[in-house]
Amino acid sequence: MGRLSGRKILVTGGASGIGRATARLFRQEGADVAVLDRSDNAAKAVADEIGAVAFACDVADPASVSTAVAQAAAAMGGIDGVVNAAGILSETGIADTSHAVFAQTLAVNLTGTFLVIQAATPFLRAAGRGTIVNIASGVGLMPTGPGSVAYVASKAGVIGLTKSAAMELAPAIRVNSVCPGAVETAMTAASIRTADGAPNPAIASRYALGRHGQPEELAAAILFLTSDESSFMTGIALPVDGGRTFH
Repeated sequence: MGRLSGRKILVTGGASGIGRATARLFRQEGADVAVLDRSDNAAKAVADEIGAVAFACDVADPASVSTAVAQAAAAMGGIDGVVNAAGILSETGIADTSHAVFAQTLAVNLTGTFLVIQAATPFLRAAGRGTIVNIASGVGLMPTGPGSVAYVASKAGVIGLTKSAAMELAPAIRVNSVCPGAVETAMTAASIRTADGAPNPAIASRYALGRHGQPEELAAAILFLTSDESSFMTGIALPVDGGRTFH
């Protein structure tokens, strides 16, 4: 307890999945937290549950991002940490992916991550130090096979963006990414479980640990990269994937 005591951290996509698990854990570890999400009501529900503040934010909209980040900074008295967990999933291949779907996936997953970093950087610099953790994906390191072309492209882009930002914002601001494997969230439940609710064996067989992950397991890795325990780490893409990328 208290590993983030005194920290002021905003979490995008904080109303569900990995973002929600991270917001909960960060509050338990002593941080002030701003929950940002496209769903204002869902963000407020999480914030009320954990004792945080909440603001509506569409990460694909520059004006929305600028406003929400400024509101979060005003509410918390600054920002010294960011977790970019907002994202959408597209599972179609090249032939079946429309221009609109490809553009929207990149707009949320990649451009949205950039916009939040851009808006938050002045506040991180004002704090004198800061951390940014971006949620990429294991498929950004090694695709599982055909399909999900827009999602894979967007998450590979997040890994590259992380490295570039880490170089530019060092030494005061550390920027890292986490690359999850299959994690059970509302966004992924249909693919990682069978119709009867059992774990999908086709998914589990890809992983050395023989199972998919839980949001809380990702939140623990995000906590490590946000805390001072990772003080000599920046620009990394950390696989948290049950061994898929080496299995």
